[in-house]
Amino acid sequence: MSEAGGGRGSGSSVPQRTPWSLVAATAALCLVSATSVWTAGAAPMSREEKQKLGNQVLEMFDHAYGNYMVSRKPIFIYHLCQLSIIRKNRLRGRSSLIEIRKVLNKTKEFEDAVRKVLRDVNLDNDVVVSVFETNIRVLGGLLGGHSLAIMLKEKGEYMQWYNDELLQMAKQLGYKLLPAFNTTSGLPYPRINLKFGIRKPEARTGTETDTCTACAGTLILEFAALSRFTGATIFEEYARKALDFLWEKRQRSSNLVGVTINIHTGDWVRKDSGVGAGIDSYYEYLLKAYVLLGDDSFLERFNTHYEAIMRYISQPPLLLDVHIHKPMLNARTWMDALLAFFPGLQVLKGDIRPAIETHEMLYQVIKKHNFLPEAFTTDFRVHWAQHPLRPEFAESTYFLYKATGDPYYLEVGKTLIENLNKYARVPCGFAAMKDVRTGSHEDRMDSFFLAEMFKYLYLLFADKEDIIFDIEDYIFTTEAHLLPLWLSTTNQSISKKNTTSEYTELDDSNFDWTCPNTQILFPNDPLYAQSIREPLKNVVDKSCPRGIIRVEESFRSGAKPPLRARDFMATNPEHLEILKKMGVSLIHLKDGRVQLVQHAIQAASSIDAEDGLRFMQEMIELSSQQQKEQQLPPRAVQIISHPFFGRVVLTAGPAQFGLDLSKHKETRGFVASSKPYNGCSELTNPEAVMGKIALIQRGQCMFAEKARNIQNAGAIGGIVIDDNEGSSSDTAPLFQMAGDGKDTDDIKIPMLFLFSKEGSIILDALRDYDEVEVLLSDKAKDRDPEMENEEQPSSEHDPQNQSAEPITSSSHEVDLADQESPEESSLNSHPELLSPADTDNAAGVSPSEQNSDPTENHEPMSLDGECTDLDNQLQEQSETEEDSNPNVSWGKKVQPIDSILADWNEDIEAFEMMEKDEL
Repeated sequence: MSEAGGGRGSGSSVPQRTPWSLVAATAALCLVSATSVWTAGAAPMSREEKQKLGNQVLEMFDHAYGNYMVSRKPIFIYHLCQLSIIRKNRLRGRSSLIEIRKVLNKTKEFEDAVRKVLRDVNLDNDVVVSVFETNIRVLGGLLGGHSLAIMLKEKGEYMQWYNDELLQMAKQLGYKLLPAFNTTSGLPYPRINLKFGIRKPEARTGTETDTCTACAGTLILEFAALSRFTGATIFEEYARKALDFLWEKRQRSSNLVGVTINIHTGDWVRKDSGVGAGIDSYYEYLLKAYVLLGDDSFLERFNTHYEAIMRYISQPPLLLDVHIHKPMLNARTWMDALLAFFPGLQVLKGDIRPAIETHEMLYQVIKKHNFLPEAFTTDFRVHWAQHPLRPEFAESTYFLYKATGDPYYLEVGKTLIENLNKYARVPCGFAAMKDVRTGSHEDRMDSFFLAEMFKYLYLLFADKEDIIFDIEDYIFTTEAHLLPLWLSTTNQSISKKNTTSEYTELDDSNFDWTCPNTQILFPNDPLYAQSIREPLKNVVDKSCPRGIIRVEESFRSGAKPPLRARDFMATNPEHLEILKKMGVSLIHLKDGRVQLVQHAIQAASSIDAEDGLRFMQEMIELSSQQQKEQQLPPRAVQIISHPFFGRVVLTAGPAQFGLDLSKHKETRGFVASSKPYNGCSELTNPEAVMGKIALIQRGQCMFAEKARNIQNAGAIGGIVIDDNEGSSSDTAPLFQMAGDGKDTDDIKIPMLFLFSKEGSIILDALRDYDEVEVLLSDKAKDRDPEMENEEQPSSEHDPQNQSAEPITSSSHEVDLADQESPEESSLNSHPELLSPADTDNAAGVSPSEQNSDPTENHEPMSLDGECTDLDNQLQEQSETEEDSNPNVSWGKKVQPIDSILADWNEDIEAFEMMEKDEL
């Protein structure tokens, strides 16, 4: 068997590794060194039950992958647009998914998938792709598939026809990505045109100036593996140069890196630092590059960063972003879901205790919300409600089980399986959650869900004999592709001089806790892991202390702790003096409101300035939390009749009047359109809506008037559908329907609001089926298990992704104002975060970006009444990408080929319009 250009030459065998060699196995093998250790906190799971759960994972993968391949229009792949678009036909994302079939012991299916990739994928299309995403998903998928293909060929039963075809495709793709590195810094452009490269008119890219740290720092595994497989050293050289530049640009006093960097100057564009979105896989690849390549400098860099992370970012069990220049100052009051990978990385590092703590905190959040919200606050409220079926928590669960052998983590995995089947499973696969609070779905099933989630869950329950190859001979990439560890001894022609520091030898202290012996991890204490988890069992429900404040900050030199926002009293002279010392001014506005303004340069000292910034941030957070408590949460409209049976859940806005679905039993009934459709006069078809839920169009009169008219006609509930065609909860904030300023106690039925796109789903269903029954409730209810096995037409929902990052500034302003009445609040389409200024606790604030004149924030009252924003999150500086999908169709109709091609062209055009990468 020959390797293209090098690697294992013709007739050669796999180079043998010393099992515990520092070069290849230090971190990787500590995964399995403790498998015989388990805590007494959970009973061992029988092999039969583990096999049953493993088989359930296989069935789930077949359901997701099979329906994905045969669906009328494939589920939109958000992060793998590249391969989805460059394929020749409807076979999408093959190279990033084929090797999971091998891991799942579907060897024949794996071989078939490889043939289809070779037959269908074209890499020479005029399409702009993300360098980062294409590397980890497409290039990584090709290399992972090649790794397993040559292993199977060597075993002599399968893949005997294979002659490095996937590797040749990977090499072709690698060369297409290289022009992105044509910068003075060596950091790659974020996007490249596969056909025309960079900075050509037809390329439509190459003018970007910024990239994220993870985007530039998550290349070394795939690029180095490509060099080691082929002998073409240029790929590894380019990836190393990018890593070297990031290392040199770290903030030297804190040893932290920012989120976004200028690819030409090396200046940090965003100076906040954490372990989640924008940075996450940079840290992961430093440690794994050491494991795969055996270069000590990568380990020293990782350990240097890790020490800084544990000093500044880790506030067990939380991981909070900080400023790289002021690392004792938190940059966020919330965490994003991507940091869930970090406990798994800590296991590779060998630092088990904080891994257990953070993992348990995340698990408690999942048990509260069924899934990990895309972002959640330090007191575990939902910050962003989406959950795109991310696999990072399952990844950490797998690594913790391998490190501890604790059957508790098998039970965690079982919970993940149950939640996926219960809440995310749909006829066409598994749908991402649009809102974990209501259970509503998106038309989205990302490639990482297929490539990672099922792989980690299957391996969690698999015994060594269940897998036909030794998984310990491979390392996982960030996309869970498998690269063989024998690459560490192959084609080592690249210079490995230590570029990490000016010293020729490593600091031995940095090697502490790198793959320790299990006797150190669990010193004669079988309850070790349980003792760490136990204090966190109720932390989510009881709310942990705000931010887990660093005690040493609060008591500097025996001084009083800094003033906290929750303790501030506007009438306390001592508090006003403290504000002045912190550079915070209190200004009385002409309209009676009080405004807080901070100028850091006016603070008595740098420490006081930091305290002032923290005070302002706490004031914003405190007000935001109180505002959310005052607002009504979103509601759910669930279609429960045939052929949907509860699988379709739509996020709806509530009303400030009528039956409160959070306090009363849900309302269930068939829907009927009212006549007139606007519901602004006495209904002419009362017999049609009698005992049913009336569908009404927004406009021409007040919401309360509509409710009274349908109630008088005998309706048991109402759904108001937006008259603004194309509106969707994907792009517009949810809101609550206000009353008409009069007494609305006479309205007894529940009323919900749907945007046009969600409302069209019910209208389409009503056109296609004689009867459509829905459930109006505070959140989606469990589906009837007897209906799960019936054949159903696939349904599609709308994609949504939100991303926001914090604004950092030396000057901050917040307003304290009188509390609005419910009537006034209902008129404000973008309400400020307000609270009483004349009470002891001034808990409400708003960023200065909002207009200080309250009259300017009140739009003219429409006939429907204006609507109070339910998702009034503090949107910080970032750029957002949104994907558009065609409207939903519920009929059992055969779509003509012209329509399929038209839909596909729409996807291509949508992708080509994307201007920024989304992590």
